[in-house]
Amino acid sequence: MKGLYMLLFSALAFTTQAQSKFNLLIGTYTNTCQSKGIYVYEFDAASGEFKFKNSSENVISPSYLSVSADNKFIYAVNENGDQSAVSAFGYNAKSGKVTFLNTNKALGADPCHLINDDKNVIVANYSGGNIVVFKKKADGSISEVRQVIQHEGKGPNAARQEKAHVHMVMFSPDKKFVLSNDLGLDKVFIYKYNPSSKNEMLTLKGSVDVKPGSGPRHLTFSKDGKFVYLIQELDATLTTFSYDKSGNLKKIAETSILAKDFKGGTGAAAIKISPDGKFLYVTDRVDANNISVYKILKNGAIELVEQQSTLGKGPRDFAIDPTGNYLLVGHQYTSNIVIFKRDKTSGKLTDTGKRIELCSPVGLVFTKI
Repeated sequence: MKGLYMLLFSALAFTTQAQSKFNLLIGTYTNTCQSKGIYVYEFDAASGEFKFKNSSENVISPSYLSVSADNKFIYAVNENGDQSAVSAFGYNAKSGKVTFLNTNKALGADPCHLINDDKNVIVANYSGGNIVVFKKKADGSISEVRQVIQHEGKGPNAARQEKAHVHMVMFSPDKKFVLSNDLGLDKVFIYKYNPSSKNEMLTLKGSVDVKPGSGPRHLTFSKDGKFVYLIQELDATLTTFSYDKSGNLKKIAETSILAKDFKGGTGAAAIKISPDGKFLYVTDRVDANNISVYKILKNGAIELVEQQSTLGKGPRDFAIDPTGNYLLVGHQYTSNIVIFKRDKTSGKLTDTGKRIELCSPVGLVFTKI
């Protein structure tokens, strides 16, 4: 009987240990320092420890990544001006091996964000000002572009809004819609999504305007899907919308992530919600280089908890591990990832002192092993 208890205890301990280990995938810029492209680290969400596992070879600026639901494929933008492309990779989570499958032209300059489901890969081209859709093949590779949606227009900020700049694509929780932020037009577009269509996967449902000159960048859905939180890059506005299952957005609140006494450049970047849905995190770059923490109330309203330095320059993206224990911030210009411990009760962050030193990290994604 004692032996049986020991066996059960060992199995439980192994399961608990296994559940605390994840892979951290990191997309980088390769044009400013020495980088192979995509990096895979094993991350222990119980201790905050990490170790290098593998990397891609000679991939050009895979700045943002999207992993397939079955954890077998990685899709990456190759952010490279007019030569930009989108690539598919095989992914072995256990070994961390990343195997190149194929690449196709993005048909728009500087792709900066992408999503995927079992049928399609959908990409936001920033400088191209368009959305493109690739079909997935049975082996995980991608077709040539099957649909192009071009945005037209401009905004009041002559330097940054001289034309359309699509900055993000995001599935609605039920996958019936795709939302897309256009920094150049100060609009959030809502597209109906028909995944099985051959060349009309996205059809425009409508759009909502945000403050002129604010420059919408990234958004995230509340855990219950009833609210959308949008960060605007150019003026650090944080907007809350209500959202219904018909794909309608309605603005209900607006605030600024800037401290009252702040003077300097701002460049709001990433916005994400903790796994338990209770806290919202937003990074700001340029001179601010900080992260704001908000508590999410039951009615969707947000309440500032704290704002603190990310301890680096250019916090373009961050990721919260699936257990919610740690928040990792990637710094484009100081070329490191700062690991913060996260208090699940208060949402507050504490520097662990741990750093992953890596050339120009941009996109961070956790996956199962």
